[in-house]
Amino acid sequence: MAIVWLALCTSVQAGEHLVETQFQEKLEQRVKQEALTGAVWATITEHEIATGAVGLANAQSKEAMSPNSKVQTASVVKTLIATGVLRLVTEEKLTLETPVATLLPDIVFDNPWASTDPVRVRHLLDHTSGLDDADLWQIMTVEAKPDTPLIDGMQTGPLLIRSRPGSRVSYSNQGYTLIGMLIEQVTGERYEHYLDTHFLRPLGMHMSTFKFVSQQGQHADSALAMGHFENGVTQATLPLYLRPAGQFTTTAKDMALFARFLMSKGELDGEVFIAEDLLNSMAVPVATEAAMAGLTEVGYALGMTSRDRHGVLGKCHNGSTVGFRTNFCVFPQQNKAFFVAFNADVETADYKRFDKMLIEQLGLEPLVPKATATPLANVSDWQGTYVLAPSRNESFAYLDYVLHFARLGWDGQALQLAPFQGKTKELVPVGDAFFRDKDRTQASHVLMTSADGKRIISDGFRTYQQISSWKIVPIWVSLVLGLLGIVWLFISGVGSVMLRKLTTSSALFVPFLSCVALLLPIPLFFSQSFLQLGDLTPASAVLSVVTALLPLAMIYGLWRSMRSPEVGVSAWLNTLAMLVVLQWCVVLAFWGLMPMNLWG
Repeated sequence: MAIVWLALCTSVQAGEHLVETQFQEKLEQRVKQEALTGAVWATITEHEIATGAVGLANAQSKEAMSPNSKVQTASVVKTLIATGVLRLVTEEKLTLETPVATLLPDIVFDNPWASTDPVRVRHLLDHTSGLDDADLWQIMTVEAKPDTPLIDGMQTGPLLIRSRPGSRVSYSNQGYTLIGMLIEQVTGERYEHYLDTHFLRPLGMHMSTFKFVSQQGQHADSALAMGHFENGVTQATLPLYLRPAGQFTTTAKDMALFARFLMSKGELDGEVFIAEDLLNSMAVPVATEAAMAGLTEVGYALGMTSRDRHGVLGKCHNGSTVGFRTNFCVFPQQNKAFFVAFNADVETADYKRFDKMLIEQLGLEPLVPKATATPLANVSDWQGTYVLAPSRNESFAYLDYVLHFARLGWDGQALQLAPFQGKTKELVPVGDAFFRDKDRTQASHVLMTSADGKRIISDGFRTYQQISSWKIVPIWVSLVLGLLGIVWLFISGVGSVMLRKLTTSSALFVPFLSCVALLLPIPLFFSQSFLQLGDLTPASAVLSVVTALLPLAMIYGLWRSMRSPEVGVSAWLNTLAMLVVLQWCVVLAFWGLMPMNLWG
């Protein structure tokens, strides 16, 4: 261990203390109000580290959470993985500009921009590679093993690149799995062992590991808090296919040491461990369209996000995994940081309240919000309908199209960004093409025109592209008609059964049975864990079969209706319902969702 770093750790230990009783009580009260199980946290200043814990480590055994309890960090691991890569860059074993294909020849990219813009190491670290995030089978599974080769957790075939590498942020867990593979290729070791030995140990993070750790089984660690869902339902940690993107076990104290290092000059024992300019570049976007346009206060770079929250700017990363929620923030200009981890993943909880409490406890000085200023003269031209570009997953692009579009309006004073699902954001102009969310202090959005002439709006993390409303209206009409058709065929069939008019020779018979069959997977899904959603199970197999048979049943029903002597409004409506269901099936098939194979 480096002598200087040991001295620093000793100094930190001497300065450690539990925070004031008043803050501890407030935190414990908030944990109870949010129906969470327990939490560990650390606040870091230039001279001291404070750690603490509230609640339970295990709701069943009633074991209390301790400041030394271990937790899972989920996606916060990306910050550590990225910093480990920066160590390799400092050692000149790797460069940020190295094309990934030269190091991983078994990985093939379907990249339309390959001749000028290959996928580079930096793009994977910045989430600007254009890769998909992850399919269900890669994240919602109980089939993964701790030693599953990383390549076995990747999508098969060429990996589609959906936007020019380097141009737009699109969060990708697959990208960080490739980072793990790069580390293994460069070092000749499993990435977990290499980073534990050559990265964590020099930093004094002896209670942390990239290896798989659970609360039970052969990889059990009694110090690891149990994960929980709503109502204190326990859940042990499971192995991941994409483990470099979400597998890391640590303590609040160790994360405090990591934060201290990130705020340092990158030296250990008087020698450069990681180049200071690389550390300073984390969370500072440089080459995306938004950054090139001047939106540099927010974005993602080298494993961290630049966040404007609760009146302060910080370099952060949060995470969510089975039974845990975490957040890690560093405020370099004020030499302060915090880490907080909850062993409960509760959908209704407001985790942001805890961030605000920790920011207040650190005494961070709030920034003065940027003043309003005259916007673009033609700002009204950006009004209209917007869709994610790229969507986070190509396989679910249809759902993004119909459920995640947004409307942008201009009322003469501010932009109104209204997602189809979610609260409307009021964006006040702060000069030219820049706008500030009223809850932020700096510019949070920028209006741009892309290289292909499309109007886009970006917040540094997502890019929305303007489209004609008429491109969404037909898809929504198709969706509504398809659902109405299924409902009508079900109701009509039930009515015919009750009137004893439904026979095997009826044109309605097979379409009705196919609609009834759509209900079969529901009880099967309720009988299995939601963590198996991406696995081949009886529920997912039945869903695939019944959705595959649905269009065939409609075609058969239409054929029988043309040969049937039945006449009248009911027969006509049945035929129409079959047609609209069939057209929806065709649309879903075009988008790759018919039949519905959740496991692949």
